[in-house]
Amino acid sequence: MTSEPIDQPRLRHVQCLDGRGLHRMAYWQWERAGGSAERVLVCVHGLARQGRDFDTLARALREGWRVVCPDVVGRGESDRLADPMAYQITTYVADMVTLLARLDAKTVHWFGTSMGGLIGMALAALPGSPITRLVLNDVGPTIDPAGIARIGAYLGLPLTWASEEEAADYLLTISQGFGPHSRDEWLALTRPMLRREGDRWRLHYDPAIGVPLRAMTPAMAAAGEAALWDAYDAIRCPTLVLRGAESDILVPATAAAMAARGPKARVHEFAGIGHAPTIVATDQVAVVREFLQEGT
Repeated sequence: MTSEPIDQPRLRHVQCLDGRGLHRMAYWQWERAGGSAERVLVCVHGLARQGRDFDTLARALREGWRVVCPDVVGRGESDRLADPMAYQITTYVADMVTLLARLDAKTVHWFGTSMGGLIGMALAALPGSPITRLVLNDVGPTIDPAGIARIGAYLGLPLTWASEEEAADYLLTISQGFGPHSRDEWLALTRPMLRREGDRWRLHYDPAIGVPLRAMTPAMAAAGEAALWDAYDAIRCPTLVLRGAESDILVPATAAAMAARGPKARVHEFAGIGHAPTIVATDQVAVVREFLQEGT
């Protein structure tokens, strides 16, 4: 029996519970040659992305880590939820607890981009959390309304394209904050975002993931922000905050507050980038690897 090449991840699934029944969450597991590493790194993507966003980071770390990159429910290869209002952080945290049980890891390092960082924040704050090092990629307890409005303007639009190249061109127009990429790098980030329907291409996610965002009231947003600061202040593990210097999601004042309270995060800014660094560039990978390896 031959093993799968370590240059590609293995697709696995775990069954999770929600208010309407069960759903399957997909996750991509990267393993080093010779078997799974004891050290586990979980990488979780942003609101409208998917687990293959972390291919470059996973390849850079796979020799020393078992790198696990879930497709959060409603995205990628995961099921869609029957109740659109269940696309909430509480659901995602419950799913990740189930995933961590499947992984049977005593300790976990966590890398979360945007929404993935909020999930990691909530998990790391729980008593007895297995998260021992936390990376929050361009996100904090306070999210700038300008960034939310920008994302809400395109989230869930019923768009299709004639080719992957055409889709890549469109996604580039709404992803300027990701920073510069070569065409090959951008196509590699784009292809997992697409599904073919007949002779057209569409995005990989359930358009209903935007329903809770559009239902958010100012009072709900304020309550959510207060809860996230409470969670952040409860975190005890070493924490690294990455920030795109031009981010419209994580503003400088929030990053400064994160450095001063709770786990007193180390903050690293990437110039010329907004929301959010993709961790494809060599210097970005190096910053993450150095922080994670400090805990080994």
